[in-house]
Amino acid sequence: MEIILASQSPRRRELLERMGVRSFRVLPAPGEERAGAGLPPWELVEALSRQKAAQTAPLAGPEDLIIAADTVVAADGRVLGKPRDEEEAAEMLALLSGREHHVYTGVTVRRGERILTRHEKTAVRFRPLTGAEIAAYLAAGESLDKAGAYGIQGRGCLLAEGISGDYYNVMGLPVCLLYGMLREFGVNPLTGEGI
Repeated sequence: MEIILASQSPRRRELLERMGVRSFRVLPAPGEERAGAGLPPWELVEALSRQKAAQTAPLAGPEDLIIAADTVVAADGRVLGKPRDEEEAAEMLALLSGREHHVYTGVTVRRGERILTRHEKTAVRFRPLTGAEIAAYLAAGESLDKAGAYGIQGRGCLLAEGISGDYYNVMGLPVCLLYGMLREFGVNPLTGEGI
């Protein structure tokens, strides 16, 4: 059995290693995921993570364990994925300024035809941001490849004044949720069982 991370995210790779999973292969899903418009954010991220796992499955062996995840930010009834450009990133940061939003990550673990999909929700509260602060954060170059246009593990930590829930979920991989899911497949990174 090989563990496969169906993501090219360096943050997810780092978090999987932090969990104690040292031997895994990175194999990003080859297609583009699509989900129905209007889905609530928790259903959206679950659907997208299932699609990533399904797209990766034909490239994996029958006993391989596939881990796939998808993260979005939800605020004011809007779902925010990765911004298309700096203008959209600035709009997202202005929307999040001075308010609470939620980060949702859907996680799918798959081996053969056995599939588990769950999600995690974390509340993040941003302090009020000035236009100059938004411009400076955009200039730091952390916005374009992250849902909601910020990365909590980088300079984005200067934007958030409070987090309620799993911090690692905000980074893109809810490790406690994933740990429980892996244990259901007989894999325990804490004890080394199944790895």
